[in-house]
Amino acid sequence: MQGRGCRLGDGGLGSNMRISKVRAWWVTIPIEAKRQHRSDFGRLQTFDSAIVRVETDDGLVGWGEGKNAAGSAGTYGTLVHLINHEIGPMLVGRHAGDITTIWEAIYNGVRADLAGSGGHAMPELSRRGLTVAAISAIDIALWDILGKSLGQPVWQLLGGRKADRLPAYASGGWADAGNIGEQLNAYIASGGFQAVKMRVGAMDGGPQVSAARVRAARQAIGPEVDLMVDAHGTYTVAEAKRFIHMVADCDLAWFEEPVVADDKRGTAEVRAAGPVPIATGESEATRFAFRELAILRAADIFQPDPAFCGGITEAMRIGALASAFNLRLAPHLWAGAPCFFAGLHVCAASPASFIIEFSLGANPMIHDLIDETVEVKDGMIAIPDKPGLGFTISERFLKMHAQGS
Repeated sequence: MQGRGCRLGDGGLGSNMRISKVRAWWVTIPIEAKRQHRSDFGRLQTFDSAIVRVETDDGLVGWGEGKNAAGSAGTYGTLVHLINHEIGPMLVGRHAGDITTIWEAIYNGVRADLAGSGGHAMPELSRRGLTVAAISAIDIALWDILGKSLGQPVWQLLGGRKADRLPAYASGGWADAGNIGEQLNAYIASGGFQAVKMRVGAMDGGPQVSAARVRAARQAIGPEVDLMVDAHGTYTVAEAKRFIHMVADCDLAWFEEPVVADDKRGTAEVRAAGPVPIATGESEATRFAFRELAILRAADIFQPDPAFCGGITEAMRIGALASAFNLRLAPHLWAGAPCFFAGLHVCAASPASFIIEFSLGANPMIHDLIDETVEVKDGMIAIPDKPGLGFTISERFLKMHAQGS
């Protein structure tokens, strides 16, 4: 990686906070059969992610997460290899506090020096996908280290938090029309949620089937609870517009990823076709993609995933874009603990945030990978106060489920 021109300058937090080790694992955790669900991604039998550990020469450790696969399952061998054998070695000896400089250097590659002196991005041709997923993992870990080194939670370093608790919504909802009401009401009862999200789209076989499930859900939960729907980008533009008209009387809080993320103009067309707010962005990487969504008036709510969009650094930039365009921020947080906690800190610090995604599917990558208990009470989730991101990885559990790199 030295040949890529990624030279980073010295930081200002002391010479001892030099990166000494970077290690990534493909972590795959089985999901017990009774808690598995089926969606357009198929039946999810494991929860997978790339978990990264960055250590400094004075013993500080930061944890990060990168994602490159559909849903919570997929293969991470290539991403882990990229981090362990290309990006990681180039970071050894660098100052861990140079977070933004490191971000830009990896993104711009051999032209990092030119981009820095020129004041604008000159990214590598393979600037998205695996590269940004790797940046995301490293970036999250470096923020964790910086917070620990200063004895401050990350939200404090991002400008402070607007509340010590934020509203959360229950994310799940795969049951058929006869059972979706019971499923969503169980979510509501479990944590006092005042907002729930259900899946629609190709998993149902047609917009009319999804619409029937949504009508059943609304009838079951009543008018006071916010109801969101997520199509995972599986509708055509025509199907998405049909669906909007079919559920016009269901008072949806948002319609998430109505069409494939690559069709931003199509997303804008769906948004213009009805009154339902459009949420999107979990498949987007970097602020540049979100800029296009804003300019095209394709979205009301941005949903960057910190483990894919570019980490905490880029999620905050995307939040600033949302604020500038009078849009809102609700990060995609169907993820492991490093990504989820990164999202908590981003939402705590971003003026544009308003709600936290909380997985009600089986999620051992949060609940079993760390020592802390993550829960929602009265529809609210607490923002961590501990230095760094605020969680403690169970390294024993991690090693039990880590694949080779």
